[in-house]
Amino acid sequence: MNETENAAPTMLFVGGLHRSGTTLFASLMGTHPEISGFRHTGAPEDEGQHLQTVLPIDEHHGGPGRFAFAPDAYLTESSPYASVETARRLRAQWNRYWDLSKPILLEKSPPNLIRFRLLQELFPNSKFILMMRNPVSVTLSTRKWSPSLSHRDLVRHWLHAHKIAFEDARSLRYFMTVRYEDLMEDPERTMESVASFLDIPNAFATTQIAPFLDGRYAAQWSAEVDRAVLDDLRDAVADRGYTL
Repeated sequence: MNETENAAPTMLFVGGLHRSGTTLFASLMGTHPEISGFRHTGAPEDEGQHLQTVLPIDEHHGGPGRFAFAPDAYLTESSPYASVETARRLRAQWNRYWDLSKPILLEKSPPNLIRFRLLQELFPNSKFILMMRNPVSVTLSTRKWSPSLSHRDLVRHWLHAHKIAFEDARSLRYFMTVRYEDLMEDPERTMESVASFLDIPNAFATTQIAPFLDGRYAAQWSAEVDRAVLDDLRDAVADRGYTL
């Protein structure tokens, strides 16, 4: 065996609300020669939540735009799932889809952002990346899937999910945030930060990123949304670095 085979791989968990760029980001991460992610599994967006039968998936808690509000969806080290048996079963099911010769094993699922603490308890040396995107873009694109939810409902869900994620981040040993906008504007610099976080060379194929800015959503937002309905949420959104 070589040195890489002897070393225990690092598990890397990526989370972020639906339509926040997690799939694009995971695809880019998978271009690195030291990272193995899930590809061509047949599961929706190759998400790890659909490649296991141990933890509930987001659809069990209402799906996009709803799941973070479900009390049972929030999982920490105090959860009944926090056990050696849970970790064993998850690894056994996910191992079928990873290249176990790689030093970093990537799992991406939207609900991870409210279960990072549980995942750290299950896999203590793991690292965590939160993918974050403007709530305007997330709201408008999520409404295509959940048209019964109002713009206000979805902005509130965005705020609640990120409140949990950032509060939980205080308990994580290895955590970073990647903003979708930064990735689109300067993929090379953004992935340099990711490489530093993971302590690996910056060998990501950033040329595959086609810059896409969310300007088209601004016009749609202005046309659809009564801004007065969201006035009380503006300060909380600004605290996360965005505007409505």
